[in-house]
Amino acid sequence: MDLYDDMRQTRINAARAANDEDAEVWRWFSSLLEERRIRWCVSGETWFVSVDHRHVATERSFDSAIRVAKDNVDLPVTQRSVRRMA
Repeated sequence: MDLYDDMRQTRINAARAANDEDAEVWRWFSSLLEERRIRWCVSGETWFVSVDHRHVATERSFDSAIRVAKDNVDLPVTQRSVRRMA
């Protein structure tokens, strides 16, 4: 394999990993939505996400807010923190 083939394979692997991660996030979101456990709202340029009536994310984009929410919900209670934007 030459450098071009290595770079091409690296890009393919990265795309597959990103697709797997996206699918996992949106399956999680869909499940919570179906169970009516997730809520979100936008105020100005900021998205707020709550799961099970607990605020878990504050971000500037909906996509980022959902990903941060999933990360925070998946963490043990002692490690959770809602990032506050500057």
